Amino acid sequence: MTSKEKEEMREKDELNLEGVEVEEVLEEFDEHNREVSHQQFEEMREALAKAEEEALRSRAEVENIRRRAEKDIASARKFAVEKFAAEVLLVRDSLDQARKIDLDQENREILEKMKEGLDLTMKQLETAMEKFNIEEIVPQMGERLDPEKHQAMGLMDAEGIDANCIAQVIQKGFTINDRLLRPAMVMVAK
Repeated sequence: MTSKEKEEMREKDELNLEGVEVEEVLEEFDEHNREVSHQQFEEMREALAKAEEEALRSRAEVENIRRRAEKDIASARKFAVEKFAAEVLLVRDSLDQARKIDLDQENREILEKMKEGLDLTMKQLETAMEKFNIEEIVPQMGERLDPEKHQAMGLMDAEGIDANCIAQVIQKGFTINDRLLRPAMVMVAK
C-alpha cells in the first residue's frame, strides 16, 4: 500500500469511528432525554395525583360546611320564634281563663272582671310584642297613603279628606325590627 492509500484508509477509519462515536453519543443523549422525560412525567403524575386529592378534600370540606350551614339555618328558623311562642302562650293561658267564666249570669261584677282580664291579656300581648320589636302601624284619617306601610282595599267618598289619603282603617299593620310584617288595610278617599 502506498502512503496515499494508507492515508485514505486511516481517514475512512476515522470517519467510521467518528460516525460510531456520534451514533453512541446520540443514543446516550436520547436515552438520557427519555429518562429525564420519564422522571419529569412521574413527578408531574405525582403532583397531579396530589392536586386531585387536595381538590377532592377541599370539595368534601366545602360540602360539609354547606351542610352544617343549612342545618344551622334550618335550626335557627325552627327555633327563632321559640321565645316569642313562650310569650304568646301566656296570652293564650289568660284567654283560656276568660273562656271559663259563666256568662249566663247577669252579674255586672263578672263582666267588669272579664273586661279587666281582657285588658291584662292585651297588656301581656303588647309586652311580648315589644320584646320582639313588633310595632303597630296605626294610620290616621287624612294621612297620605304610603304603599310601603298601607294596603288600599278600595276607594270611598269621604268629605274633608283629600284624594289618595286614608279615609278609614280596616285593620292595623305591623312591623318587626322596622321590616313590614303586615301592611295596614285601609280605604282611600277618591
